[in-house]
Amino acid sequence: MIRIFASLLLAGGLAACGTVTRGTEEQVSFHSSPDGAKAQTTIGLACVTPCTMDIPRKKAFQVTMTKEGYEPQTVDVKTKVSGGGAAGVAGNVLLGGVIGVGVDMATGAALNHEPNPVFVDFEAPQNTSKSPEQPEVKPYQPKGPQPLRTPVS
Repeated sequence: MIRIFASLLLAGGLAACGTVTRGTEEQVSFHSSPDGAKAQTTIGLACVTPCTMDIPRKKAFQVTMTKEGYEPQTVDVKTKVSGGGAAGVAGNVLLGGVIGVGVDMATGAALNHEPNPVFVDFEAPQNTSKSPEQPEVKPYQPKGPQPLRTPVS
């Protein structure tokens, strides 16, 4: 009986609560106004808004959203310890799982991405119609001194 209890305690300590309950990836949603922007991340993932991607919890990244006729916008997406991740770490500590704490930290299971969802509100469209520039019209100004004109009779 003591052997079974010791085995269960050891298994619980090695389990890495956050890794088991939360996983090592998180779904991050990307939205834009208007919809249909390309979201390209610095970790090599891309989609067209609105969309959701599974991203490793420990990876902070940047996402650049582009839409024809609008200025591209870049958002920093950081990672931080979440309430659920902290609870997983606390569970590891209570069960004596120092190894589990290390696993959760190494896999990023204790982290969340912020902001999530990522939202970009594009500014007014760029002026995409290229009209040829009109030359400035100046009134004729003769150069130099003007001769006196006398009326002919």
